[in-house]
Formats: sequence, structure tokens, C-alpha cells
Amino acid sequence: MLIIDSKDCENIDKALKKYKKKYEKSRTLNQLRERQAFIKPSVRHRKKVLKAIYRDQMAAGLLDK
Repeated sequence: MLIIDSKDCENIDKALKKYKKKYEKSRTLNQLRERQAFIKPSVRHRKKVLKAIYRDQMAAGLLDK
């Protein structure tokens, strides 16, 4: 549960903005999306390896984006 401390004189828009920032930082939405479908550990590991290879190639200048 996210709790936002707001002052009495604070605008509701500012409080809502604080809530949204705190919500993004908590990564609640990402966790929800991950839990929607089961991903096998081998597939998860393979994606991680492919991302690392891609990052290395981008850093080396082998790929143009």
C-alpha cells in the first residue's frame, strides 16, 4: 500500500503527482505484468543472455540503431 503525506494546503494535483511517482518507483505494475503468465526459467535465462549480447554489440559499435 502506498501512503502519501500531504499537507492541508497542498494542491490535489501535486499530491496526485507524488502518488504517481511513488507508484512508478515501487514497480507494482511491472510485477503485475510479470505474474500474468508463467515464463520457464530456461526461457528467462535465454532472454537475459540475448540482451547481454545485444548490449555488448551496441557498446562495441557493431550494431547501428
